[in-house]
Amino acid sequence: MPPSTPPALPLVSSLVRHYEELVDYLRRRFRSPALAREVVHDVCVNLLERPAVNDARQPLALLRRIAHDAAVDRCRAEDLRRHWVEPRAELPESACDRPGPAQHAQGQQALQRLTASIERMPCRRRQVFILHKIHEVPQADVARRMGIGLKAVERHLRLAVADCRLHGGQ
Repeated sequence: MPPSTPPALPLVSSLVRHYEELVDYLRRRFRSPALAREVVHDVCVNLLERPAVNDARQPLALLRRIAHDAAVDRCRAEDLRRHWVEPRAELPESACDRPGPAQHAQGQQALQRLTASIERMPCRRRQVFILHKIHEVPQADVARRMGIGLKAVERHLRLAVADCRLHGGQ
């Protein structure tokens, strides 16, 4: 007894008849011949695996809609993939931002030089620098607390920063 053949699939036979027309339709819409062929091929495979409604009044119009929707889905999936995959290529080589032993040692040395530089400053300059830069006290409040003018605070800060750059190694 010969194997049973599936009943005729009108949409598949219509797709085979209008294959090039569907490819051309998608190529014009999406400007990609490769995408057009892949999508029409996928539509054909999908119709063979899961036959659609067999009583379509306008099979070519239905096939165009199915192919168009499949192409849009593919483009959206590709955009989503690009959004998540391509930026990942720009990640740093190390997953952790913590400094290594060499960077930690360099940081400790820089901190020691900065501390020594601050300790060498004249008393008033050191006080102004610590209040403003470390304790984040506004310059006007530093001037009021220390009983000096705002211009004096600015001058002490300018000289303190220059000292730190000169002696702190920055």
